Amino acid sequence: MNQPTEILLNSNCSYVHGRLPYDRIAADPQLARLLQSIPQRKVLFTNSDRAHMKRTLERLGVDEAVFDAVVCFETMNPHLFGEERHRAATAGGDPPAVVLKPAVDAIVAGLRAAGTNPRRTLFLDDSERNIAAGKALGLRTALVGKRVRSKNADYALESIGALRRVIPEIWGAAAAATSDGSERSDHGIDKMPMRSDLDSIIQPTSIQA
Repeated sequence: MNQPTEILLNSNCSYVHGRLPYDRIAADPQLARLLQSIPQRKVLFTNSDRAHMKRTLERLGVDEAVFDAVVCFETMNPHLFGEERHRAATAGGDPPAVVLKPAVDAIVAGLRAAGTNPRRTLFLDDSERNIAAGKALGLRTALVGKRVRSKNADYALESIGALRRVIPEIWGAAAAATSDGSERSDHGIDKMPMRSDLDSIIQPTSIQA
C-alpha cells in the first residue's frame, strides 16, 4: 500500500449537541505523542465549533499546533457567519442550510479548506456514516472504535492508539527530493498536493446518509 500523504482525524465529540462535562476528559499523553510522531500533514476534521474543539484539545493535552489545519463547524459553514449571514438574512427566503458530516458537501468543504487530495488522504472517523461519505469521494478510510471493518472502511481500529500497529505504512518512508524539487515519499506520493488538483479529483457519488 502507498504511504498516505495527509491524515484527516475526526474529533470524537459524543456530547457535541449538549453540555459536555469537560472535567471527565482526561489528559492523553499517548495520543499527543502519536500525533507528533506522524510525519505526514495532519488535519483535524470535526463537526463541532472551534470553541468546543479548542477546549477538548486542552483537556486532552494535545497542542493544536500539531495539526497543519483545522476544519470545524465554522470552516464548513462560512455562509452562517459575518457578511454572508447578513446578506442571506436580508435576502429573505429559506434559511441557509447547515453543512455537517456525513453530507458529501461537508467532506468536499473540508478537503478544499485543508487543500488535501482525497486520493492521497487517510480519513479516520468513528462514524460509519462519515466513513461512507469519505469513501464516496475516494478517501482511504479507517473506522475507529471497531474491531471489524464496515463496508466502506479500509481499516478498523479498536482505538486510535492502534494506528501504528494497523497502518505502519504511515511511518514507513522518509521524504526524498525529486528532480523537480517537490517532496515525495519513497512510495512516490506527493507530500503537498496542489489545490488546483481538487476540481478534477473530487467527483461526489450519492450515498445513503
